[in-house]
Amino acid sequence: MANGLLADLPPNTLGLSLSAEQTQQLAGYLALIQKWNKVYNLTALRDPAEMRTHHLLDSLSVVTPLHAQTGGRALKVLDVGAGAGLPGVVIAISRPDVDVTCVDTVAKKAAFVQQVAVELRLRNLHGQHARVETLKGGNFDVVCSRAFASLVDFTTWSANALAPGGIWLAMKGKHPADEIAALPPSVEVFHVEQLTVPGLDAERCIVWMRKKAG
Repeated sequence: MANGLLADLPPNTLGLSLSAEQTQQLAGYLALIQKWNKVYNLTALRDPAEMRTHHLLDSLSVVTPLHAQTGGRALKVLDVGAGAGLPGVVIAISRPDVDVTCVDTVAKKAAFVQQVAVELRLRNLHGQHARVETLKGGNFDVVCSRAFASLVDFTTWSANALAPGGIWLAMKGKHPADEIAALPPSVEVFHVEQLTVPGLDAERCIVWMRKKAG
């Protein structure tokens, strides 16, 4: 599976052009999830094909939109409630110019991300054991989450981590109209972007948000 991880995908799938080294790193990442899953229960999925589609490709689908929204510049990204590192690790592999911190309240999951960084030699990847609401300083250009919490909780808990002019990237399934309607006036949704994930027969979207000026 590892060597042929992306071999069956059409060229330029998801708008990405990954090097052989990046493809090997993605394969290595999935192998590490499978290995650690036996002890740490990082994800409920066990089938390698499902993990490839539901985790890896699903996370890869945000890389091109992230590049487009931020102009391709170097970034500091915080992945909130990262769990096994999705999508944070995938972003770090696909975008070596992006510095990614994966934060989780479960120590073993943060430790796993640190181990991934060591084994795959990803200097731009960091695992941190903490509650996101305790992070101060407003250092992150993008704060992202995948199946973490409601939009209200996500933006409220991570507000202090967002840099001035920064944006939130929330991965969701169906268009979360009710969650958007519940957001406070201080949070502005400026785009809801539909995603297509190869091999995944389910709705996916990104909700892009920022702090409202004033």
